[in-house]
Amino acid sequence: MAKNKNHLVIMAGGIGSRFWPMSTNEMPKQFIDVLGTGKSLLQMTVERFAGICDIENTWIVTNKNYTDIVREQLPELPSNHILCEPCRRNTAPCIAYVSWRIKSVDPKANIVVSPSDHIVTNNVEFQRVIKSCLNFTAETDSIVTLGMKPTRPETGYGYIQADLSVSSMRNKEIFRVDSFREKPDLETAKMYITKNNYFWNSGIFLWNVSTIVNAFRVYQPVMSRVFESLLNVYGTDREQEEIDRLFPTCQSISVDYAIMEKAEEIFVCPADFGWSDLGTWGSLLTLTKKDFYGNGCIGNNVKMFESNNCMVHTLQEKTVVIQGLDGYIVAENDDTLLICKLSEEQRIKQFVGEN
Repeated sequence: MAKNKNHLVIMAGGIGSRFWPMSTNEMPKQFIDVLGTGKSLLQMTVERFAGICDIENTWIVTNKNYTDIVREQLPELPSNHILCEPCRRNTAPCIAYVSWRIKSVDPKANIVVSPSDHIVTNNVEFQRVIKSCLNFTAETDSIVTLGMKPTRPETGYGYIQADLSVSSMRNKEIFRVDSFREKPDLETAKMYITKNNYFWNSGIFLWNVSTIVNAFRVYQPVMSRVFESLLNVYGTDREQEEIDRLFPTCQSISVDYAIMEKAEEIFVCPADFGWSDLGTWGSLLTLTKKDFYGNGCIGNNVKMFESNNCMVHTLQEKTVVIQGLDGYIVAENDDTLLICKLSEEQRIKQFVGEN
C-alpha cells in the first residue's frame, strides 16, 4: 500500500443543533470543541489519520456556508480540496462528487471516507484497522465498512449483520456483509447484542476509486452520468459553477441505500477502538471522565456539590458552581445557558427548534 495513493474524504456538511447551545446551524458540532481539548471534532478527525493519509490527499466535502470555517480550522489543507455542496442531497451525491474529483487527479487512489464528528478513544488500534483495510481495498475490487462491536442495545445506530462463518482469504479480520439493518426499536436492539454477528454501522467506508466509481455506474447510472460529465471541468475555474448547476439535480439518497445495500463485493471489518457517534449530551457523558458521583465536567472552573450524574460543559472563563442536581445538562455558549434534565434533552431541542 503506497501511502501517497491513500486519500482521506471527510464529510463535514451536516447542520443542526445536537449540542445546543454550543452547536447551531451556523456552527454545527463538527466545528466546535466538544471535548474541551482546544480542537474541533473536524480537526481531531484529520489528526486521527496522520501517517495514513497526507494532508495533500485530504478532501473535505461541506456545505458552501461552512467553507470559511474549514479554511480557518485547517489552514494547511489545499484550498481546492474543500468541495462545496450547493445544497443538501444526503451522502450518495456527496461521495459520488468527491470520488470523480479524486479520480480526475489520481485514477489509482485508495480512499477512506469518514464522518467529521465522531470520537475515537484508541487511535493506535484505529490506525491499525484502517491500514489493514486499505491494504485489502488496494488489492481487491471490494467495498469495506467498519462495524463497531456493540456495547449496549443502542437504538440510534444502524446495524450490520455479518457472515462470520468464513473470513476473506486476503484478510482474516474481514467478512462478507449479510445485510444492513435500520435503526431498531429497543427490543430488536436487545436481540442484536445477544448475537455475535451484529455490529454498529460506523459510516466509515474504504474502497479504491475505480471500485466506487464503477459501483455508481452500475447502481446509480443517472447520478454517475452527472459527475462523469464533469471530468474535463474538475480543478478548473468552472468546477463550482457546474456543481452548483448539476448537484441539485441529483436524487437525495444515502450511500447505504444507493450503493451498500446493492453491491455484491461488500465486506465488514468488525472493530473495537472506542468509537462513538456523538449525538447527544448524554452520549458525551458516557465518554467523559467522571468524578466519584458520576458527573462529567468539561471546563476549568466547575465546582460540583451534592450533585450526581450531570454533564457540565462550560469552557468560558466564569466560575460555575452547581449544587443539588441529579441527571442534568449544564452547558453554556456566549450569551446562552442551558440547564435541563438529561432525560428531556430531545424535547428541549424540539422546543428550541420551534422557537
